[in-house]
Amino acid sequence: MRIDRTDENGVVVVALGGVIKLGESGRVFSEYLDRLLREDAPAVLLDMRGIDSVDSTGLGELVGYLQRFSEQGRSLALLDPPSRVMNLLRLTKLDEVFTIYRDRETAVRELGTA
Repeated sequence: MRIDRTDENGVVVVALGGVIKLGESGRVFSEYLDRLLREDAPAVLLDMRGIDSVDSTGLGELVGYLQRFSEQGRSLALLDPPSRVMNLLRLTKLDEVFTIYRDRETAVRELGTA
């Protein structure tokens, strides 16, 4: 799993690559989100364009961290999940739970002012 971070307009943008599944990648993903949770950035945008697949463990981590961020009054949003991942989000109705952006500039602008 690849994780690259940039900070834009008060938004932490995390570009992800590879898979998010049970095992090493799931653990790395969870530990990274846990570190972000301890920071004070008001919004995190997970750039999903480089994700090949997500399993139920990965979805569980996403939902769990969405709840934790929300409890702190912070935002966790997704950017442009690939069609395979988007189909899974639709199938599980998580597309109705997450804020999902298709455009990075719009996401950063809206999350930065939220």
